[in-house]
Amino acid sequence: MNKPAHRLIFSGKYSYASRRIRRTINRIKNYQRIGNPIVICNEEHRFIVAEQLRKINIKPEAILLEPVGKNTAPAITVACLKAIENNVDPCLLVLPADHIIEDINTFIKVIDKALDEVKRGKLITFGITPSKPETGFGYIESEKELDTNKLKGEKIVNFIEKPDLETAKKLVCDKRFAWNSGIFFFKAEVFLKEIIKYKANIYKLCKESLLNNTLDLDFQRIEAKSFSLCENISIDKAIMEKTNLGVVYPLKAGWNDIGSWQSMWEVSDKDKLGNSIIGKVITENVKNSYLRSENRLIVALGIEEIIVVETIDAVLIAKKDQIQFLKNIVKKLEIDKKPEANIHKTIYRPWGNYSSISEGKNWQVKKIIVEKGESLSLQLHNHRSEHWVVVGGMALVEIEGEKRLLNKNESVYIPLGSKHRLSNPGNSPLILIEVQSGDYFGEDDIIRFQDKYGR
Repeated sequence: MNKPAHRLIFSGKYSYASRRIRRTINRIKNYQRIGNPIVICNEEHRFIVAEQLRKINIKPEAILLEPVGKNTAPAITVACLKAIENNVDPCLLVLPADHIIEDINTFIKVIDKALDEVKRGKLITFGITPSKPETGFGYIESEKELDTNKLKGEKIVNFIEKPDLETAKKLVCDKRFAWNSGIFFFKAEVFLKEIIKYKANIYKLCKESLLNNTLDLDFQRIEAKSFSLCENISIDKAIMEKTNLGVVYPLKAGWNDIGSWQSMWEVSDKDKLGNSIIGKVITENVKNSYLRSENRLIVALGIEEIIVVETIDAVLIAKKDQIQFLKNIVKKLEIDKKPEANIHKTIYRPWGNYSSISEGKNWQVKKIIVEKGESLSLQLHNHRSEHWVVVGGMALVEIEGEKRLLNKNESVYIPLGSKHRLSNPGNSPLILIEVQSGDYFGEDDIIRFQDKYGR
């Protein structure tokens, strides 16, 4: 039986995005009018997304892979086109995956109320009741004052880009203004009619890219040639600022956009000095700061209002009021073609993940995690040999047709040019250290003979 609404979810940008995806779906999975989700994400996040959905027993209607990020308008257009393939005219609830909503009951109540207007052909968004003058969010201006007690939508007058502090102070005192949540609700056909009206070329290119998609396991790869020609534009600028169908519903449900480390500090548990501390951190005379270590020890002395994030990829140090400029650094990394802009130390695969630990001219060390019951392809390398040391779990190793079990603290050598395969037959994750020796370590030095994932 087709249900009147689907969930459309975008993966977040940071490492915590995987957890946000699961929480986003859990937030509304018990809402009876909601069907299976359509998920849009990039190549890098595909296995994270699939694993998070599997863990909560959710089978998506589709996982669509964007070949390149083109902002929300093209992404939503593709999702709408996908949604109408099997439904007459479904309603779509568009949810970014990097939000926190604490009051789920209120959130569901507002969605349910808005559904009536969605069925009447309105394009609904949700305006967050401002709690302070915020310069990091966009604002929505409504025709009349917004009242969270009435659960009533108001006609949208205008969208305002992230304002300066003085403007934000004025907006927060006016009940006609609300923070732009980035959450939308509409009938697929209504959205498509509006995108044709205002951005016909986006519709044309998205339709072509979806028509020419290719299947890859449980994923649908959107055809790159057409999609890459789409204008890079948000749904706000493409449609919502132009349409006369826009309605904003006020929402006061403990919302926070976890799109920055400042937001992470705001929603995190804090000590008596206002510090949010995660991982290996030692502090002395530190106040109102966010300190996160994923690997190495952080020692902080005599600082206030500071964000420090240590990952295997990089270290971020910033004043909280400057974190909004992090996007400028990312742009610089991309312009300078620095690998840190796009390549991460931990790479996810359908069988698990691997992380680069250290490397030199003719050697490389990786940590490999293989989930229970999973296996790598039967493969060989022409440019490197490998030495595997099991540090956790159990490994089934196949080398040139011979199989052997390895337990913790046992190792095996794979000569250059040998057909080999690694599997996890145990009931817990297999963890091993791989030492590679050779003259080339690229992922294209893999010749596959058998692969359960169809690569």
